[in-house]
Amino acid sequence: MVDYYYRKQITSDVSDARLEFRYRCKDGSVKWAEQNTRIVRIEESNVIEYRSILHNITQRKQAALELEIAKEKAEESDRLKSAFLANMSHEIRTPMNGILGFAELLKEPKLDGNLQREYIEIIEKSGMRMLNIINDIIDISKIESGQMKVVNSETNLNEEVEYIYKFFKPEVEKKGVQLNCTMSLPGKDALILTDRDKIYSILMNLVKNAIKFTQSGSIDFGYRIKDEFIEFFVKDTGTGIPPDKIRVIFERFRQGSEMHNRNYEGAGLGLAISKAFTEMLGGKIWAESTPGRGSMFYFTIPFVKSEISDKETTESTAKSFEKVKLSDLKILVAEDDIISDLLITKAVRSLSKNILHAKTGLEAISLLKENPDIDLVLMDIRMPDLDGYETTRQIRTFNQEVIIIAQTAYGLVGDKEKAIEAGCNDYVSKPINQALLLNTINKYSYKQSTKNL
Repeated sequence: MVDYYYRKQITSDVSDARLEFRYRCKDGSVKWAEQNTRIVRIEESNVIEYRSILHNITQRKQAALELEIAKEKAEESDRLKSAFLANMSHEIRTPMNGILGFAELLKEPKLDGNLQREYIEIIEKSGMRMLNIINDIIDISKIESGQMKVVNSETNLNEEVEYIYKFFKPEVEKKGVQLNCTMSLPGKDALILTDRDKIYSILMNLVKNAIKFTQSGSIDFGYRIKDEFIEFFVKDTGTGIPPDKIRVIFERFRQGSEMHNRNYEGAGLGLAISKAFTEMLGGKIWAESTPGRGSMFYFTIPFVKSEISDKETTESTAKSFEKVKLSDLKILVAEDDIISDLLITKAVRSLSKNILHAKTGLEAISLLKENPDIDLVLMDIRMPDLDGYETTRQIRTFNQEVIIIAQTAYGLVGDKEKAIEAGCNDYVSKPINQALLLNTINKYSYKQSTKNL
């Protein structure tokens, strides 16, 4: 074959030929070679000479192959990001359309009370959907930039599972689907050391997905102990995942359906975030599915029993505090945003007849010094001159008794721990849920008895 090729190249007295071929070495490795041949016809003797030089081009071939693979990956990444951005635009604009559209409809004069409640409910649902999208974007950005940290604390697994069960039960039952949960550890054995927020986020993502894709049947979730690990599971009888998609659903910007006509909302970040969180905690996550029959998601974390006991702390704290009437609280709202200040003031108006306001950190410190009988400070984290953390630190140098609850629009994992470390008693994230804020305040509706001595 080679000779025939060479003969075809001989069109003059001197002709050049170049061949590339692979060959197997004695050690079993495969390499590439380039053969450059000069073919010379000697007319007088009717002889053809082949003068060849061989070059090892394995590295060049490998580099070209890697470049091609990198190019394909870059093109795929661009395609996925373009699809993601298009989906993001849709996912953000859709709830915004609900919020702005129905807010406009609320302006109609003589609006029926039932319609008014319906419109408000739509606005609330659209707002929550948008907030979930924003939280996912923030989380994936922190993960990719390496800023997401693990913050371990004592966590009661049963409380986490039970909370998620109670949270989703009304929604699931409304669809006619049965929701079941399993808790394998009794009582105090369920206290472990892990990152509570990340466990909560993973479970919430998986259960929400199960609810989204399950129209009938049941959803089961919970945990069990397997050797030195805790294995969580979420099983559903939903639509299932195609075999060609189950390998990519944990990748960033990927979904089981990436078509414009897909039937389910979502940014395609929940499973990628869950995978990143699981790996940060030292575990792994995987899925099994049969299209049309449902899916099973599993993730594991190390089983580390908590040795922290807050019983004595709780008892001593209870002894040093006495109950006060919630309506008698003197409250300082440290907030520079006018709308946020107005919202918080309306939310806590029933708890206090005396609400003070500060727009900067320095103003908050000054008001605390002038009014040492303030019971509660609602501290915004981002303010002019001093942020909420530094303001709290300075307040704690002269007032250890006042209850300080941080409230911030950042809402990132680890923010609560930063607030506690700065001297705050607790933390709520914006947009502020009025019921959650009042419940948080209720936890601290005590004054240290030493204030009244």
